[in-house]
Amino acid sequence: MVAKGTARGRATRGTIAGFVLRLARESANRTQAGMAEAVGVDLATWQGWETGRRPLAHVKAGALLNLRRRLLALGAAPPVLHLLDPAMDADRVLAATIRPEPHARHPLADWVHTRDTAHMIAWALDGTIPPPLTRREVPGRRGPVAKAPLLPAPDRGMFFSRLRDTAESALRAGDDGLLLHRQALYLCSYDQAPEATSWMSHALRTRRDLIAAHGWTPHWAAARSTAVAIARLGDRRPLLDFIDRSLAGDDVAETANLNYWAYWLGSIREPQADDGFMLHGPTNWEPVRLLRGLTAGLHQAPAYMDLYIHSLWALLTVNRWLPLADPALADGLGAHTARLLDLDHDRISPRARRELSSVHYVLRGTRT
Repeated sequence: MVAKGTARGRATRGTIAGFVLRLARESANRTQAGMAEAVGVDLATWQGWETGRRPLAHVKAGALLNLRRRLLALGAAPPVLHLLDPAMDADRVLAATIRPEPHARHPLADWVHTRDTAHMIAWALDGTIPPPLTRREVPGRRGPVAKAPLLPAPDRGMFFSRLRDTAESALRAGDDGLLLHRQALYLCSYDQAPEATSWMSHALRTRRDLIAAHGWTPHWAAARSTAVAIARLGDRRPLLDFIDRSLAGDDVAETANLNYWAYWLGSIREPQADDGFMLHGPTNWEPVRLLRGLTAGLHQAPAYMDLYIHSLWALLTVNRWLPLADPALADGLGAHTARLLDLDHDRISPRARRELSSVHYVLRGTRT
């Protein structure tokens, strides 16, 4: 007999990717039986993929590629299919944290995760719908159907508990644990339980020395993540200090910030093994895509408004032609910056207000 915890552990390894696969099938207006027949597998296999009992990550690479292509040909929505990779990455992070294998490296130590992966993880932890799916039409279904790949409460509790342990052990590993500590600590801020918030606040404030450093340092990425995580908890001051001391006016840090945003928002497509890319490139990322991502973030993440404004200001200072590449986006951003400039002074820092005025000037100049 298989213990309940073991069965739940197997499902954790493929739950999110399976849920995305279900959405892809529904976007093609197919039943499970119809889709299984169309892609050439038996119904039990398809159902196993959707429930996570048979993780998609265990499918051979060639077969998985063929499945993606077939789903696209059958009418599955491309934005949903795009989420299969970050969903499988998220499943790996959850499984490796909840039920770690002996002597195995944590996946958060092996690559810099992206916004899409973070959204997939948040979806499983608190049910927050990822932005690419918020406008998706939900077909009518018979009976109760889960609206998110939400982990059971015991698994969510176990995830955060072990992730906090992981963050602490990574910190003790010195420079070798920097990436794991930074990313684990950021994900810990998703836990809004009072005791977790208390632990998080203490853990972050012990790292305030990073935020106090001026300009670029080897710990710059950790300082940025620390300041952002504290802002998530409701304290904007460390993020404002980080912008003033560790970002503004330092060309190396400004480049690192834009490189990080470009990767996080999908303008840099190649996976990155560590934070070194922020300092050394690549230089061929798509600035228009970054402008769109920062503009969307300015609407969606008010807690980080000052960082978004500074990053938009830096991007448009270097690339003043960008608004011409997407006039409709520039018009919408111009209208939004005007509304933000009308906000009370305590809602936007003096620096952000000056930079927002510069952004508004650049946008207005391209329309005349």
